[in-house]
Amino acid sequence: MSRRRGETPEELRSADNGSKAVPFESTGGTPGPAAGGRRLALDVHGRLREMILSGELAPGSALLQAEMARKLGVSRTPMREAFRLLQEEGLIDAQPDQRARVRAVDPKDLDGVYGARIMLEALAVSVTAKSLAPEDLQRMGEALKRMQELAGGDRAEEWHAAHKEFHRIPTQAVGPHLQRMLASLGEHSERYIRLAQLGVPSSWARAHAEHEALLEALRLSDQGEAVRVIARHLARTALNVLADAAPEYEPAATRSALGIAGNGQA
Repeated sequence: MSRRRGETPEELRSADNGSKAVPFESTGGTPGPAAGGRRLALDVHGRLREMILSGELAPGSALLQAEMARKLGVSRTPMREAFRLLQEEGLIDAQPDQRARVRAVDPKDLDGVYGARIMLEALAVSVTAKSLAPEDLQRMGEALKRMQELAGGDRAEEWHAAHKEFHRIPTQAVGPHLQRMLASLGEHSERYIRLAQLGVPSSWARAHAEHEALLEALRLSDQGEAVRVIARHLARTALNVLADAAPEYEPAATRSALGIAGNGQA
């Protein structure tokens, strides 16, 4: 899969050329040692997570705690906690006495995540479609404009924040339990969205057109079309990544969910 590597952060370059890395600084008041250590571990986890999601640390890359701690200018203790959190999220594989590695694309995981997301997000859009107020649609339009401005640039986190907001608004009418499930699936699928963007250059324009189509269907209060658009939009991301990473895999869950929610139109 072709990937555009992000620029290495300054602190990583300084560590690599022998200079002292700039350590993380704990944020949020003056916590005690335990709270400060936890905050540092979360900061390290966030940095490593972004490096994995952006493709800077490619699938299959070996990760050594001592080496990463040196590069990021921290001790082994917060690095161990960061690795544990990454493993819980399924972003790395780590076994005792073995090198940790960035987890490769698991086609079964991707298929299951997107099969579930298609069904649940289509349900949430269907429930929400007719209750959206003009100000909700305006906020969706503003989020879409930000996404277009940021697409393909070096401000990926801002694009993803706008993207999350865009998808959150047309699903906001469902209850808190389903909201949590949608948020979890959306977080899990972020890596696959980034892989699709890296592997398929045309995906930016296609995704923008689908987002526009969803917003237009909601403006027209066309509940059925909104559900079809969101189902096809989510399925396209999954199928594009699978076609690139595991072309031999048959995505039964994604295709079945698409058939139910999107009338089988890819």
